[in-house]
Amino acid sequence: MGTNLEGPTEDILRLAGELHSGGALGETASSPTANTGAGTADEDGRARFAEAGSAVSADVSEQGATMFSQFSGRSAGSLAALVAAGFAVGATGALAAAPPSAVKHHKRFQARGYARPHARRVRSGSAPADRVQTATPIKHVVVIYQENVSFDHYFATYPFATNRRFEPKFDARPGTPTVNGLNTPLLGAQNPNSFQPFRLDRSQASTCDQDHAYRDEQVAFDRGLMDLFPETVGSSGGSCADYAYGRNLVMGYYDGNTTTAMWNYAQRYAMSDNSFGTTFGPSTPGAINLVSGQTHGVVATSGNVTGELSADGKTIENDPQPLGDDCSNRDAVRLGGRNVGDLLNQAGLTWGWFQGGFRPTSTTNGTAVCGASHIGADGRPKGDYIPHHEPFQYYQSTANPDHLPPSSTAMIGSTDQANHQYDLSDFWTAVNAGKLPSVSYLKAAGYQDGHAGYSNPLLEQQFVTDTINRLESRREWKSTAVVIAYDDSDGWYDHQMSPIVNQSQDPGNGPMTGTGDALTAAGQCGTKAPAAGYQGRCGYGPRLPLLVISPWAKSNFVDHSTTDQTSILQAIEQNWGLPSIGDASFDQRAGSLVDMFNFGDGGGNTPPLALSTSTGEPASGASASCRRGRSCAARHRRRR
Repeated sequence: MGTNLEGPTEDILRLAGELHSGGALGETASSPTANTGAGTADEDGRARFAEAGSAVSADVSEQGATMFSQFSGRSAGSLAALVAAGFAVGATGALAAAPPSAVKHHKRFQARGYARPHARRVRSGSAPADRVQTATPIKHVVVIYQENVSFDHYFATYPFATNRRFEPKFDARPGTPTVNGLNTPLLGAQNPNSFQPFRLDRSQASTCDQDHAYRDEQVAFDRGLMDLFPETVGSSGGSCADYAYGRNLVMGYYDGNTTTAMWNYAQRYAMSDNSFGTTFGPSTPGAINLVSGQTHGVVATSGNVTGELSADGKTIENDPQPLGDDCSNRDAVRLGGRNVGDLLNQAGLTWGWFQGGFRPTSTTNGTAVCGASHIGADGRPKGDYIPHHEPFQYYQSTANPDHLPPSSTAMIGSTDQANHQYDLSDFWTAVNAGKLPSVSYLKAAGYQDGHAGYSNPLLEQQFVTDTINRLESRREWKSTAVVIAYDDSDGWYDHQMSPIVNQSQDPGNGPMTGTGDALTAAGQCGTKAPAAGYQGRCGYGPRLPLLVISPWAKSNFVDHSTTDQTSILQAIEQNWGLPSIGDASFDQRAGSLVDMFNFGDGGGNTPPLALSTSTGEPASGASASCRRGRSCAARHRRRR
């Protein structure tokens, strides 16, 4: 393809060739049965990846198809092959290629026989969600955006659980596909890290938080060798629980006896094993990428932001708080540009970000005080509202800096003094009033968001299952899609090298700040110029869980298409006929989520799954009551 590879990239490809000829790191465990829903990896999978992956030029599409074939087959040396293919995507011109237009994607919907025409929407008001025409049968998207989990940390051995006594049980149904997880060699001595992966049981749900800074995650990836996790992002010490593993705790993973609900959702609905953080780094970049795909564009700062931004001060790499938010209490920034909220407002659609603890507990001299808290997994009080987890607060156009409530129930989702930023309780107020917005983003209170240290998988499970159980009982469920996604990996080990679709050469502000690139060398994530010249956006980053829960989701399906956090943004844009963000946003190159749905004949019939909020197991007898419109959550409480 005429690819010109230079410097560190050339060295990586040379090293990849040496590894490819010498190991069996990529061999995989056998599946209970073939993944009939996913199609064949070499034929259907490769074609789908080439069509819908991050490639945006002919060269890159061809390379993307090659990379998918190498990935999905998981043959000997797949780790090295992905190092090569991942950098080749970034080295063959993806940065300069023109993005696909929305029209192209709607034609793609039509070709599959389930497109619906767009309606011209009145700009002066917010149309009821059920009456807005969409490209698919989905009228409501609910994004449950959780915290700090790598794919292997939750799904390393899916669908095989240990099933020890006194733990919730998970048994794979016939036909349940395997995933690109930790196979026998990667669980053993052939793992390239200094400590082998190990199972954390249900009694070890609470753990230390790991290092997940922008620079440090790149160092752990070590030019694609994925072999420096304990040394660079492993974290322990103090009063947190490391179970005597020390920094090796970062290699731990859970199975379906702890992350029981997530495994049951994956088996009933659709899951991806090839979805990535848009860039490296912690929560704030992950949150910003979800709603705009653009972490560049800092226009104002407050406090010492040396450890938060790129060397030029223009790109968010770590975790500054939103400038102007009454509840921010340290270094903070404001972003320019636009986000999906601006697009939804322009189209007259209802939407909102709903976060635990957003409603003030009091005011002091006219300033909101976000004082709500719960006891976290570490036994200490944790504030419900965490400012740097709220992406829309970084933009003046969509911020609610004073945390004002909606002016009425009828206005939830529409533009008023709340400006689409709400307390989590406002979501249920709207739902119970029959006003589920077109697009809703849900953020759990801190203690239930899944973040290691102050939360854990069991507290997270309570929030996620209660939310989905309640939504399944609603009449709107038949046209709803819930997406469970994560903002970052927390640094937890994942064996899969990500495709690098955007390179960067940010020197950072010193290694101790966690800023700057370091994937291929100090100050480098490859050698090609980044999109639009914006430094500090090396990506894709670590692999993350992604699940779609909907009557329209394929059942017991694992999607291998390459996607990232902006694939959710793109899906919203395409479903409601919105323009893309522009300004080199990653939404322009994102892979599509469409293969996780069945919008053709027989679609829309995946039955609801009510789960116990305590064990994550199917709640006996609850599904029928959900279908009759009763509260699943209430029935669970009565039965326990």
